[in-house]
Parts: sequence; C-alpha cells; structure tokens
Amino acid sequence: MSDLSTLKLFATQPHPCSYLDGQEATTVFVDPEAKIDPSLYTQLSQLGFRRSGAHLYRPQCLRCQACVSCRIPVKLFKPTRTQRRCLQRNSDVSLHITNDINTREHYSLYARYIEGRHQDGDMYPPSEDQYKAFLTSEWGITQYIELRLEGRLIGVSVCDQLGDGLSAVYTFYDPAEEHRSPGKFAILAQIEKAREMNLDYVYLGYWIKDCEKMNYKTQYRPLELLVNRRWMRLN
Repeated sequence: MSDLSTLKLFATQPHPCSYLDGQEATTVFVDPEAKIDPSLYTQLSQLGFRRSGAHLYRPQCLRCQACVSCRIPVKLFKPTRTQRRCLQRNSDVSLHITNDINTREHYSLYARYIEGRHQDGDMYPPSEDQYKAFLTSEWGITQYIELRLEGRLIGVSVCDQLGDGLSAVYTFYDPAEEHRSPGKFAILAQIEKAREMNLDYVYLGYWIKDCEKMNYKTQYRPLELLVNRRWMRLN
C-alpha cells in the first residue's frame, strides 16, 4: 500500500478549461504506479481528489480556484419538495446492484446517452474502449446501480465505496426518460444507499459557481464544500 505522505503526484501542462471559457486548467494526477486501496482512496477523496478510470486527479490551477469539492452529509440530508416529487415519479423504477457493466446492454445505453446528451463533450463520439477505461475500476470497490423500468435498463450509476461514504463517479441514462429526471433520482438513490450502509457522505465531485451545468449540486442540502483544505457546511 502506498503512503499518503510519500505519494508521487504529476501535473499536466496548462490546457483549456473544460468548464470555464477563457480559463487555463492544470490537473494533478496520482502516480499511476501507486498501490491504491480503499483507505488511501478515502484519504485522497477527503483532500478533493476524484477518480476517472484507474486515475485519481485534482484540479490545481495557478490562477483559478473555481473547482470546489463537494459532498452531502447523508444523515442530515432532507429532500426538498421537488426531490420528493422526483422520488414519487420514479416509484415504479427498481434498483439493482451489479459488479459488472461490460455487457452489450450497458454499453448500448451509454452510447445512446452520450449521443443524445453530450455531443459537445470530450466523450463524443462514444467508443467501447473509452467506456471501459472511464467507468471500470481495478480496485474492487466499484458498484453499479441499475435503474430498471419493468425490467428494461434505463439508467446506471457508477459509485465507489469509500471508508466514509460513496463517491458518485458517473450516471448515464436513456435520454427518452429525461422527463423522469433520472440524474436527480440517481443521486437520491445513492444518498439512500449510503444511509443504509451507515456511511456519512456522498461525494459529488466538483462544484463550480459560474458553471451552469454544475449548479444542480447545490440543490442537495446541507452540502459541504472543501475550502482551504477544510470542509465547510452550506445549509
């Protein structure tokens, strides 16, 4: 197991920011040769790192601190009226846990999602190699929450189990089911799953105040933000 104090980090060259126009971004990655286990992954998550495939990273930009790590303290969370309506609207959706999404059914749903929702993103056009590299994990701590409607797969949430919570890595769904707000429902499902497992948090990744696509994260209250290496509660 690698020790946090001796962990090697590598920084990318500055590159155009994916979220804020006109900004340059620099990303710090954990040494890909490091031995990652749940304890080390948890410590890194508490410091604001996220997972993409087998890589752990964190923004570290010279002139910008807009990316703020956020997490939901699940034992204090209470759904809003809108969120309760979302739960009611999806009361006919069943949830199933699986450890493998390397199937034609899962990839086909992912491809429809990217083609229908993210044609302007870095993951377009979708490919199976990209899918496997992005959403699978080598550490044995990743679970996949399937959303099924009368047996039909309509969504998948990828989440990692940390020592203190669940890390919501990614959710993809059938664009034809957009009226159900499946992304919102998936977060609510992960909050409930964390609560059932007696875990403290659901980590949501980064919130950026001036990025409209990130605004949904502040709808889950209370929310904790990592500011100056301290988690501060936003009620």
